Amino acid sequence: MTKILNVHNLDKTYSSGSKKLTVLHDISFSIEERETFAIVGPSGSGKTTLLGLCAGLDRPNSGSIELCGTEIESLTEDERAILRNKKVGFVFQDFQLLPTLTALENVAVPLELQGSKNASKISRELLEKVGLGDRFHHYPSQLSGGEQQRVAVARAFSNSPSILFADEPTGNLDAETGEKVIELLFNLNKESGTTLVIVTHDLELAQKTQRILRLKGGRIVDNPISAS
Repeated sequence: MTKILNVHNLDKTYSSGSKKLTVLHDISFSIEERETFAIVGPSGSGKTTLLGLCAGLDRPNSGSIELCGTEIESLTEDERAILRNKKVGFVFQDFQLLPTLTALENVAVPLELQGSKNASKISRELLEKVGLGDRFHHYPSQLSGGEQQRVAVARAFSNSPSILFADEPTGNLDAETGEKVIELLFNLNKESGTTLVIVTHDLELAQKTQRILRLKGGRIVDNPISAS
């Protein structure tokens, strides 16, 4: 199988005045194409920081990251943005929908950035798949939390990403709504053949993936293991 993400000897340190805080230390792992993968650990373990580095949203102090066959440390910010728009999807805990755009327009944004002529058609199809065929023209403020996250899931798949990063995707949802969103996420992921990386503190959710990476205090506390 082809490796879609390779992380080698990653370190991330933040400076606060004269003090330095090491958030991640010597992180190495790889993920194969079409794999489902969870990163788990307690609050402050470095999960979200690691996701941001893997997706090229931030830069490490040392180490290397190869994402979709590209070494991303040497890329400019613009080149990273192009890579993300073409290859990467995101689902965040706080939805991150644009409040002035309708559900349909929010889903269409990644497609329009790519210059797609079928943005509206694809967006409508995705919203119907996540059960929001009657919410095309609703704004985020007119949608429940679960509906907003379903819009976010549809948006994440709109550019047919090679890899999708989900950061605590059920963190702001009640248990029942969260289960429905996760079912949609996994179903769309399977249908699309996308690699799925989920950051979560929810072990029950993590165990739905094929492998689990456990972090504590910015370090890997055991090697990724099969969740089955």
